[in-house]
Amino acid sequence: MAAYSIEACKKKGLVAAGFFTDQSSFETVANSRGVFGHQSQTGIDFTCTVRTEDGRGSGWVRRDANDVNRFDPRAAAEVAMEKAIRSAEAKALEPGRYTVILEPAATSDLLAYMFNSFDARSADEGRSFLAKKGGGNRMGEKLFDEQVNVWADPWDKDVPVLPWDNQSLLARERMDIIKNGKIASMYYSPFWAKKQGQRAVGLPGNIIMTGGSKSTEELIASTKKGILVTRTWYIRMVDPQTVLLTGLTRDGTFYIENGKIKHPVKNFRFNESPVSMLNNIEELGRPEVLAGDESQYQLLIPAMKVRDFNFTSLSDAV
Repeated sequence: MAAYSIEACKKKGLVAAGFFTDQSSFETVANSRGVFGHQSQTGIDFTCTVRTEDGRGSGWVRRDANDVNRFDPRAAAEVAMEKAIRSAEAKALEPGRYTVILEPAATSDLLAYMFNSFDARSADEGRSFLAKKGGGNRMGEKLFDEQVNVWADPWDKDVPVLPWDNQSLLARERMDIIKNGKIASMYYSPFWAKKQGQRAVGLPGNIIMTGGSKSTEELIASTKKGILVTRTWYIRMVDPQTVLLTGLTRDGTFYIENGKIKHPVKNFRFNESPVSMLNNIEELGRPEVLAGDESQYQLLIPAMKVRDFNFTSLSDAV
């Protein structure tokens, strides 16, 4: 799998670097009170960065799967090579608010920061965006666009996970997290659930978001003016109360005009909250399996067309 990426890049005068991880494991828990659990797991993680020899163009791809038969290394490498070649002549575009098409890899870490804040205790104590003024949390409130539906399911065939939460050893269950834009559930540790008179709910192992049927190419075709973002990185929290994040685009950022990619653009720094982002959805694309760098979850999330994404300055990095 690695050899194909390397050889294909050599033939096109490109430079490849990346990782391919193939995992097979099992996990067992038991205690003297009769708790017992056993689960076997498999998974692959593939990332490939491709650069032009002069360093002016860069492309990147990531693929995650629990079944090697669902992974095509050639198709993945072709994506990175194409973006490296197409991004070599990047032009500067004025920072500002733009309609953007965010590939799943561009949103995975942004969403992970938000879902890491769905703990009831941090909300009840006023330490997250789900805290209500005057005390309590925002369970049941509509905070997102109605298109946003997110749930967890340990038995999902595309992103299966351990059937128990490793922190609390609570059994996982299928549960709605966001339903038609409303907060549907939060995570309660046994300690906090007892204190608040609530049912204990463990951390989910996956995050699954409803998408549409369109490919990224079809989302581009329906866009009059916008920016395609391949990847976001070097993300840092600015304000936990609003989940305001800052970071950079990378490895293939392109200007879209009249439904077509017109030319590559220099990368941007952005200041944006996934909460605002999920309120500005214009269209959702086809979901993909990902395990973001900042995420404790397996993710099944779609590409997104979002309006008014806030780019604050330019970056010279490719």
